[in-house]
This record gives sequence, structure tokens and C-alpha cells, in this order.
Amino acid sequence: MNYIIDTHALIWYFEDSSKIPDKIVKCIDDATNNKYICSVSLWEITIKTQIGKLTMNFSFDELLAEISNSDLHVLQIENDYLTELSKIPLIHKDPFDRLIIATAIAEDMTIITVDENIRKYDIACVW
Repeated sequence: MNYIIDTHALIWYFEDSSKIPDKIVKCIDDATNNKYICSVSLWEITIKTQIGKLTMNFSFDELLAEISNSDLHVLQIENDYLTELSKIPLIHKDPFDRLIIATAIAEDMTIITVDENIRKYDIACVW
């Protein structure tokens, strides 16, 4: 199965947070699944930590090291994702979420998220 991990799920996973259900941890840990994150999540984390809207139990550099040492793949923003972004309805205005949704649609992935706004789109989600 191909999964793209939403930003909050990525942070909670590496924080070993009780906010993330065991079934989702198992899904991410399962080596038979292909797991991705969108580079926009890294951008979102950087911006939100700098302006004080987000704190993590580790530094951004530590997060990057954890990602590098994992079997997660970082997807860079492609023109296909932006084309898909231009087609999806404006159900909610979070630019980070919208690009994750567009990426998932373009790559035919299921999004790992608890975000109810993302679930309003016609996209497969698990949580």
C-alpha cells in the first residue's frame, strides 16, 4: 500500500506520541508499505516552529536525521501535483494540506491523517 503521511502524523510518530493510534504506528512501521511525506510538510514544520505555532520534542535537524534513517521517502513538489492542486475544490484554505491532498491524488496514495478537513475531500484516508 502507498501512504502519504500528514504533517501532524509525522511529528506524532517521531515523538512517539500517545495521540497516534497503535494501528497507525504499525502501518508506518510495516516494511511492506510504501510511506512518503511531501516536502511541503517540512516547509510547514519550519515555518510554524519559527513563528511559535508549533513545538516539537526534537529539533528540525533531528527530524531530518530521523527521516533519513527511516524508510520514508520525501516527495519534492512536482508540476503534476500543482496541476492537481489547481483542480481540487477549495473546501478549506490550508495551503500545506491542499498540496498534500493534491500529491496524494496525483500519486494515488492514501493519506495518514486525523484532520477532518482533509477527510472532506474525495481522497482515501486512514486513522
